[in-house]
Amino acid sequence: MKCPAEIYTASPKPYRGIGEPQYPFHDKMVTLTNCGRLCLYRKKINLSTCLAGQAVGIKEVEDGIWLVSFMEYDLGYVDLEEKTLQPLETPSGQKCYLCLRNNLFTMCPVRTPR
Repeated sequence: MKCPAEIYTASPKPYRGIGEPQYPFHDKMVTLTNCGRLCLYRKKINLSTCLAGQAVGIKEVEDGIWLVSFMEYDLGYVDLEEKTLQPLETPSGQKCYLCLRNNLFTMCPVRTPR
């Protein structure tokens, strides 16, 4: 029945973070802008603000259609003509909309309802 501060000790191992993601099976590695936008061949496609500044892997699967991956997760397909991202289904059968799931209301510390 002690308070956590009475028994807590810091870890002796320093935290080094995770390394830069590698995409050996993709055509390119692109860093998203600070607003979560993918810039490819002078086209700008909004992906997600929660991935802003992160490196993603892209691979052309058809003419003008690119697969976008973050770490080991395939996010969806980007159509350069339409400038849209078509999200892939998650294992639960739902589409993963990163930008919708992580938006916050102004001055509200909880996630938005779906």
